[in-house]
Amino acid sequence: MRRVRTTGVIVRVLITGWPSFRHGEATAGDVLSMRHVAAALSARGIPNDLAWSPVLVPGQDLDRARPADYTHLVFVCGPARGWQVEALHERYAGCHRVAVGVSVLDPQDPAVVGFHHVFARDGGAADPALDLATPAPAGRVPVAGVALAPAQPEYGTRRRHEEVHRVLVDWLTGVDCAALPLDTRLDPRDWRCCSTVDQFTSLVDRTDVVITSRLHGLVFGLSRGRPVLAADPIAGGAKVAAQAAVWRWPAVLRADEISAAALDRWWAWCCSPAGRDLALRRATTAGSPLVDAVVAVVRQESPCA
Repeated sequence: MRRVRTTGVIVRVLITGWPSFRHGEATAGDVLSMRHVAAALSARGIPNDLAWSPVLVPGQDLDRARPADYTHLVFVCGPARGWQVEALHERYAGCHRVAVGVSVLDPQDPAVVGFHHVFARDGGAADPALDLATPAPAGRVPVAGVALAPAQPEYGTRRRHEEVHRVLVDWLTGVDCAALPLDTRLDPRDWRCCSTVDQFTSLVDRTDVVITSRLHGLVFGLSRGRPVLAADPIAGGAKVAAQAAVWRWPAVLRADEISAAALDRWWAWCCSPAGRDLALRRATTAGSPLVDAVVAVVRQESPCA
């Protein structure tokens, strides 16, 4: 990368924002805006580092960013206010400090006045400007619909829901995916629930993989051609494992088989062409003989005309 010099000094920029603070908040818009500024500087040959909260990205936290290593500090997005922003001015007093894409609630706020330049998106005397998250490129990760089974007390001492869900949820927090909660319960009174089956299947259709410990999480996923990573929360296996066998679907773990390593292995397979192709093939052959059995009984038991 070509190094930029200003009056004989090699320029290096530290990019910060609310996601940089240990007691801050990381939103998708804030993070995308910071990445956008970093990409723009890098494209112009200007060295820069992104500072994150240790909760968000361990090892790249603000505490490790020594003021002497930087000529400029850029604060990106969010409101320019509060003691944490003011603390940046104190710690990086030797840096040229710039705020960009911020909201200015009070132009006389010490957090605002401390910057040498303020390029606001709104507030103060500035005309509204396009937010920095708008033109920034974003990556694509799998969308994972997650449907977890309720307590199911009817299984008595065979229940392993707490153990299975603990492993599953801990593993899921480390997976690079967009997790979408899927609740098969329908309730027209609650906006967080689907009101109709069509609404629910529309959600499933927008997933890449379904992760579930519910019978109907498995059935809805496969019937819509989505690979399913299933975990049966009942010791010895129950309806989830039984339905996986009927569907001839391999990505199912019983309660005593679940582990992070096993989940990693089946997740990779579900995201692979092989997993996607098999799910599509299973969807095209879906159809339960139980309906035909009911029809046959009804016809047989119908009174003669």
